[in-house]
Amino acid sequence: MVTLPSSAGQPHGRRDIAESFGTDAERYDRARPRYPDALIERIAADPGTANPGTAVLDVGCGTGIAARQLRAAGCQVLGVEPDARMADLARRLGVEIEVSTFEQWEPRGREFDAVVAGTAWHWVDPVAGAEKAARVLRPGGILAPFWNVGQLPPDLAEVVADACERALPDVPFDLRAAVTRSAVEGYQTLLDKAADGMRAAGGQFGEPEQWHYDWEFTYTKDAWLDVMPTQGTFTNFPAERLAPVLEAVGAAIDERGGSFVMPYATLAVTGRRSRR
Repeated sequence: MVTLPSSAGQPHGRRDIAESFGTDAERYDRARPRYPDALIERIAADPGTANPGTAVLDVGCGTGIAARQLRAAGCQVLGVEPDARMADLARRLGVEIEVSTFEQWEPRGREFDAVVAGTAWHWVDPVAGAEKAARVLRPGGILAPFWNVGQLPPDLAEVVADACERALPDVPFDLRAAVTRSAVEGYQTLLDKAADGMRAAGGQFGEPEQWHYDWEFTYTKDAWLDVMPTQGTFTNFPAERLAPVLEAVGAAIDERGGSFVMPYATLAVTGRRSRR
């Protein structure tokens, strides 16, 4: 899977990418993978939350994928999303949502048992975000950013890299490394930054922990070609520039019999709000 490379510096400064996913919000909601039930249930049943009806703030809520899963697990969820197009779809799908970056969002005295961010915390300043989360978390509540991390089969990753180098030579980082290296190792940088942000939040959180869930998903050609335009590397490219990449990847999937298995890891870094 194409990911932001560790050399990208501070992803939260790239508002052009962070607010590009709403160009096709319906595709995003349709194509993006959901999160494993074990993660959702662990957040909903966390011993630091006020069950039943855990109050959750979903940062970078997007179209409400994680929010709807958490709501189905019995949580009361409020989303915060900077892209009005994504927020509009989330609202139409039943999610209570407010349009703002998390850093600028006004809690107005509201408190939560958990603050989560599904594949979105890298768009938040890690220190300012942790400090803001500490302000709205009840004592004992958790801050839990998490990411779905997929690993393309090596031969398919090389096809993606070759096609991108031909069609998108102006991508401003080493795209081949981004799609062929270990995805879990690449995302560790994001988890480390999130954990460091919690540690820098004035002693408001205990020592961060990491959670790890392995699972897999079988993609048909059409399903994977639906996913690719929703990835941050590609959202700012017009369809005509992305078309040859999708054509090459589609042909490679056809050669594999029309589908492939994507191993996923869902990675979380969690910090518990101090009770003092």
